[in-house]
Amino acid sequence: MTRTLRVGVVGAGNISAQYSASLARLPQLSVRAVCDLDTARAEGFAAQHEGARALALRELLTADDVDAVLLLTLPATHADLTREALAAGKHVYVEKPLATSVAEGREVVKAAAAAGLRVGCAPDTVLGTGIQTARAAVDAGRIGVPHSATAFMTTPGHERWHPDPEFYYRPGGGPLLDMGPYYLTSLVHLLGPVVRVVGASSRPSATRTIGTGPRAGESVDVTVDTSVTGILEHASGALSTLVMSFDVWAARLPRIEVHGTGGSLSVPDPNRFAGPVELFTATAPDAGWVEVSSSAGYQDAGRGYGLADLALSLAADRPHRTGDELALHVLDIMESVQRAADTRTSVELTTSCTRPEPLTEVVDLSA
Repeated sequence: MTRTLRVGVVGAGNISAQYSASLARLPQLSVRAVCDLDTARAEGFAAQHEGARALALRELLTADDVDAVLLLTLPATHADLTREALAAGKHVYVEKPLATSVAEGREVVKAAAAAGLRVGCAPDTVLGTGIQTARAAVDAGRIGVPHSATAFMTTPGHERWHPDPEFYYRPGGGPLLDMGPYYLTSLVHLLGPVVRVVGASSRPSATRTIGTGPRAGESVDVTVDTSVTGILEHASGALSTLVMSFDVWAARLPRIEVHGTGGSLSVPDPNRFAGPVELFTATAPDAGWVEVSSSAGYQDAGRGYGLADLALSLAADRPHRTGDELALHVLDIMESVQRAADTRTSVELTTSCTRPEPLTEVVDLSA
């Protein structure tokens, strides 16, 4: 396997522009084919990459010059399309979540193992300098022994900006499955896997009103809970509190904070690749919060860097940092929190994962 992975992209919707910009500057990746239900969108994406062409799905999956498939489709299609790509002999990198249920996710992981192929899954924001610098501080013992964390994602809802927001309010959507992967993947990178959860959830509104685009003013039915709170018990003994909501108009809450026996760490927005990491230590309380210089992670990263990490891992014959077992574990955390909320009980997880290897320095993949 060479260092350049030849990529076929399936899905050229809203998120694809961010991926396209990254893929164009990463020498580890070369876009060769693009597929979308809207042929014009596929052709537009392909035109941004020299030598790429728009193909039908079957043509893309059987193309000899495609090594890996990048899936940017709706969550409900992820599991089936990933298995199709694996059956065609392609590695896969899929937008989050891995699947819409743990049962489907297990089938994806089993299919990849049986085929001897790699499956990677977003979010890859955890590979940027923000989360990786925070992890380096935790691993270096700068807050002592970590014992707890908080993670807050609050917004009034995506219908205010998205022109077709239905899928956010149907099974497979909601704040937990939509935004939870960013926060939970970060917490697993920072504190390790989770063994047990409790949760509570609610659905204050039965409908949402589209606020922009040609459908502005239309009503959308809400069929999932839109406010979810969970408490996570990590295998290390640390406890994390998670709040995910599409029902909050304004809040002054930290994205993620990690607390230890010797200090606290403020972690930047896990939906972004960079941002300030701030440290408060018990040994220097008068100094207050002090910004930590970036010390690890992919520099100036964007969506698609997880696929580049997968390409490099294939060349080096090492595990990639956004692997399917991690994605399945994160899916299990989310499903278990919702089950705990529905049953008003605690739920023990049935999956685990190895804490991914950190990046130990700042790396420029575009160089």
